[in-house]
Amino acid sequence: MPNDPFVPTPSSLSDLATRIKRWGLELGFDAVGIADVDLGAEEAHLARWLERGFAGSMAYMSQHGSKRSRPAELVPGTVRVISVRLSYLPEHMPDALSQLNAPERAYVSRYALGRDYHKVLRARLRDLGRRVEEAVGDMGGRVFVDSAPVLEKALARNAGLGWIGKHSNLINKQSGSWFFLGEIFTTLALPVDAPADNHCGSCRACLDVCPTAAIVAPYEVDARRCISYLTIENKGAIPKSLRSMMGNRIYGCDDCQLFCPWNKFAMLSAEEDFAPRHDLDSADLIALFAWTEQDFDERTRGSAIRRTGYAGWRRNIAVALGNAPSTQATIDALKSRADDPDPMVREHVHWALAQHKVILPAPT
Repeated sequence: MPNDPFVPTPSSLSDLATRIKRWGLELGFDAVGIADVDLGAEEAHLARWLERGFAGSMAYMSQHGSKRSRPAELVPGTVRVISVRLSYLPEHMPDALSQLNAPERAYVSRYALGRDYHKVLRARLRDLGRRVEEAVGDMGGRVFVDSAPVLEKALARNAGLGWIGKHSNLINKQSGSWFFLGEIFTTLALPVDAPADNHCGSCRACLDVCPTAAIVAPYEVDARRCISYLTIENKGAIPKSLRSMMGNRIYGCDDCQLFCPWNKFAMLSAEEDFAPRHDLDSADLIALFAWTEQDFDERTRGSAIRRTGYAGWRRNIAVALGNAPSTQATIDALKSRADDPDPMVREHVHWALAQHKVILPAPT
């Protein structure tokens, strides 16, 4: 607790905002900004997106009513949101495009190669929150890292951390888009930052490169076609019409970021927690397909990959093997799981074998 009671005046709040940004940088964040809680335009955009069915099976996107777009309903008394940004692209790893263009290898979204980002960001945000409370007392704050109904990209844009690109990700002019976001909701009426300007212009690289044409229009993503959704959020069968388009992407997809011109300015991360684990930045599909459930549990401990589950892992790799070169090793690997105990996995394995002209009796 501070020695003297904090008196919220324009001057003291401005000074506090300056200190919060300095503390955030000291804790390792790349940038810190402050936004108000007016998300009226985003609320309307979200409603239209949901009405079009673009959320797919992500029922949680509509379960919280207006709390997602009205921070004060989620955390009563909230008048400002402290938004932070943290880059995650490792400094030393094989070129992502080389991995993507090697069909016998597995492509894992760069954000999931290391330790689960939720754990890393949440710990630092709590440290930042503690510093604020040491300075002013109870700020009525609450920390969020993709863990509650929060429109984090809109809030980060309003806090000046970047603009929302046509692929719906946040982009920063000096740092690209390979970063995580986190927030602290607070009752402190801190001065707000100016929203970032949009610099996408006429560029449509992300729309043109999307493997499944999931970016149906600028700033409109149909999650039902998005490989990130299909390989992570989706717990059922992947539509057959999309499987051949997925290539070797077994967990998430980065194409819209890999080909974004602004990422030539991408800020790299020296964070050890984000360094690739278990050679997932250069892994072979057949080797990953051989993981037992125990292997999966051990090697995804503390990783975002755990979200897909072991069945989803096998399903995703089966599809990638179906898109891989027709070698005997690939066919043998698929045959080894032709009788997988999970009917969903079996169906995808049989589909993959059929891509290599190997037809087995239909799975039951």
